[in-house]
Amino acid sequence: MSELAFIMMNVKVGTDRDVVAKLRTMKGVKEVYEVYAVYDIVAIVEAETMAELNDLVNSEIRKIETVTSTNTIIGERYP
Repeated sequence: MSELAFIMMNVKVGTDRDVVAKLRTMKGVKEVYEVYAVYDIVAIVEAETMAELNDLVNSEIRKIETVTSTNTIIGERYP
């Protein structure tokens, strides 16, 4: 079964739409929402393994220059 996570992120002011566009091109990113809360963007991501999920978050999402912080919540699916 694949790993599911919700990635909440803050970005530099005025860069929300650019970050959303970049996220939508990344493998494993299933949905992206611009939100009005403590965080600016929420992405729903999926990966085959925890290692792939870690790579997606640390090597791709966090490397977007205007992403200032992230908070990852791992989800568990129940049948």
